[in-house]
Amino acid sequence: MSKIQRALISVSDKTGLVDFVQALHKLGVEIVSTGGTARALKDAGIPVIEIGEFTGFPEMMDGRVKTLHPKVHGGLLYIRGNTEHEAAAAKHGIKPIDLVVVNLYPFEQTVAKPNVSLHDAIENIDIGGPSMLRSAAKNHASVTVVVDPADYPAVLKDLQEHDGNTCEMFRWKLAVKVFETTSRYDGAIAAHLHAERLKAKGQPVALPETFRLAVPKAQDLRYGENPHQAAAFYGQPFTQLHGKELSYNNILDLTAAAELVAEFEEPTVAIIKHTNPCGVGSAPTLAQAWELAYATDKQAPFGGIIAVNRPLDAGIAAAIAEIFSEVIVAPEFLPEALAILQKKKNLRLIRKPATVSEQLSVRSVTGGVLVQERDTRLVAAAEMKVVTGRQPTQAERHAMLFAWRVVKHVKSNAIVFAAADGTTARTLGIGAGQMSRVDSSKIAVWKAGEAQLSLAGSVVASDAFFPFPDGIIAAAEAGAVAAIQPGGSVRDPEVIAAADQRQMAMVFTGIRHFRH
Repeated sequence: MSKIQRALISVSDKTGLVDFVQALHKLGVEIVSTGGTARALKDAGIPVIEIGEFTGFPEMMDGRVKTLHPKVHGGLLYIRGNTEHEAAAAKHGIKPIDLVVVNLYPFEQTVAKPNVSLHDAIENIDIGGPSMLRSAAKNHASVTVVVDPADYPAVLKDLQEHDGNTCEMFRWKLAVKVFETTSRYDGAIAAHLHAERLKAKGQPVALPETFRLAVPKAQDLRYGENPHQAAAFYGQPFTQLHGKELSYNNILDLTAAAELVAEFEEPTVAIIKHTNPCGVGSAPTLAQAWELAYATDKQAPFGGIIAVNRPLDAGIAAAIAEIFSEVIVAPEFLPEALAILQKKKNLRLIRKPATVSEQLSVRSVTGGVLVQERDTRLVAAAEMKVVTGRQPTQAERHAMLFAWRVVKHVKSNAIVFAAADGTTARTLGIGAGQMSRVDSSKIAVWKAGEAQLSLAGSVVASDAFFPFPDGIIAAAEAGAVAAIQPGGSVRDPEVIAAADQRQMAMVFTGIRHFRH
């Protein structure tokens, strides 16, 4: 193929644009451009042919109509070397466009703003951009198409290596990226307009009729859950400050850990293994919270993930450094903490905001995917319904609310024993993922015994209702004096009676927190 002679450039994101186009100009590439892009290039001293001059047809309707023209799409789509196509291009004065540099109106960024109007959302739906991208990508045998400013250096490198053109495999790669981008873009538009339509009709926003998921690959992983499984991470990459590369299991666990600590306003530490918490503590300082969390189970944290919801300081860093951990997650690491933890060359240090922004949870199943709203529901003290004769004390209420936040992050069937005083709260025993709720209770009691923690005066939380009195009886015999659970069993009266017989306080939340 001959050298690239002509480029059409029209971008919203002008990152790196001037340097890139200056390099193209030095290579002798003629630049055709539109609107604000053309002005930016002219201001930088780069010769530009405006799109109206190129097509012989003016931009109009606030720029809505400028590139939807046969001289643009003909120049992109005609097959080089095809006699019929070449003749048609010559007859109608259609010049070849060999390079297209386009990125799209910022629709997703616009609708992410609070209280964005439907008018503003619609005005940020790009029409000409996707059309040019798709035309160029379809004809990638002849046309190089660039949708991502991050690819500018690679394009220049390929031009240098191939005497002013790009190689076919590189064009193919860029074309694939175009279709991935436009698919994701269209999906975002469809989802937003679907939600706005329901709002306009006064209906609650429901999940879309068609679920689209187009997420860029952030990194390949060494393997999946096991060495024989290939894996990759798609989405926004974590900010890794130190340590070896993250594994598939690391990412699952650090996500679970970050979501758990995000539930708490007070300084909180969570230790996670296989997505289950093995210890959680809240206190006035992270160092105190760490001691409470670690005391729950001093064996399971070996090789675990630790998450905190405050900037990690030297005090807690020194304590954590005494045990082997895989990953530490924090909203920030203070310099003195980094100095301590970076001595462990393999320890991964991840900076992740102590908030959860994702609204949907997606899981693959045979034949498709399951999509649900993320379980962000909490219960306030005022919403707890006391169903027993004895009212819980203030300390018991504090402990119950703490345990309720933890139990929603434990695999079902889930049981959490906890205790609290005026300033601290802690887990004492956790039972996770058993086929019977009684078995989960037994494991939680056993784990507390292994840690030499007394359950006398503790509270117990259950992610779903106790189906029989045996669960609440077992908790009382272990030392629990109060319980928090959803309620809703046909045997609720029997469970309440068992609690009353043992002078336990019990509250119902009316909310279930299954986690499979």
